[in-house]
Amino acid sequence: MNSYSRITGTGSFLPPRRVTNTDLVAQLAAGGVETSDQWIVERTGIQARHFVAPEVQCSDMALEAARHALQAAGRDASELDLIIVATSTPDMVFPSTACILQNKLGANGCAAFDVQAVCSGFVYGLSVADAMVRAGNARCALVVGSEIFSRLLDFRDRTTCVLFGDGAGAVVLEASETPGILATDLHADGKHVGILCVPGHVSGGVATGDPFLKMDGQAVFKLAVGVLESSARAVLAKAGLQAGQIDWMIPHQANIRIMQGTARKLHLP
Repeated sequence: MNSYSRITGTGSFLPPRRVTNTDLVAQLAAGGVETSDQWIVERTGIQARHFVAPEVQCSDMALEAARHALQAAGRDASELDLIIVATSTPDMVFPSTACILQNKLGANGCAAFDVQAVCSGFVYGLSVADAMVRAGNARCALVVGSEIFSRLLDFRDRTTCVLFGDGAGAVVLEASETPGILATDLHADGKHVGILCVPGHVSGGVATGDPFLKMDGQAVFKLAVGVLESSARAVLAKAGLQAGQIDWMIPHQANIRIMQGTARKLHLP
């Protein structure tokens, strides 16, 4: 049994439609909502986002990212024995988007399931795959994060609709005798469920109930900076490392102020 798992290939996909802040400002103005490129950049650091075409589903983006990751790893889909898709915007209620992706890849027969943890979804999926590889239950795993948030946005709310876009990323994770993923640290705190949520339901790209994203921006910012720092310090301790030994920190990238605040707390440049 191998003691480690390593990322051997990465891939990503962004929809062709790139929506700049100027584009979005014009769209919002047509609906009577005022904002500006300066306002968006100063508060978020975001200059553009990508939106999918109406006919595109979560599994379509996942497929493109997965193909790139497999190519980078020098692997064929038939060699996969595990597929995990992290998404909160699945193609349908069931089967899982991972099963739909499995069929599109031609990787039938391997284990395939979804993980739903929204912003943390990919990290959760990677942690599960890492544990399965370390335990000897998989040797070649595909982990994909794919989201279509443009269909959940309320374009009457400038504080939320400027933040999110669509896209997918994937990694191939393989058993290894040398260290790859050193440590993981996972947490959840359900008492904050109301500060960032979509209290509706999505199926086939269509939302029902209350379909739009709701966010208490100040509460999210305050919580995010604190938990990102504590989780980063916890995983560093598990790996036996100090913050000063880190060359790159790659956090969830919803807001540049959250990223900068976390970096300051960790004394990273």
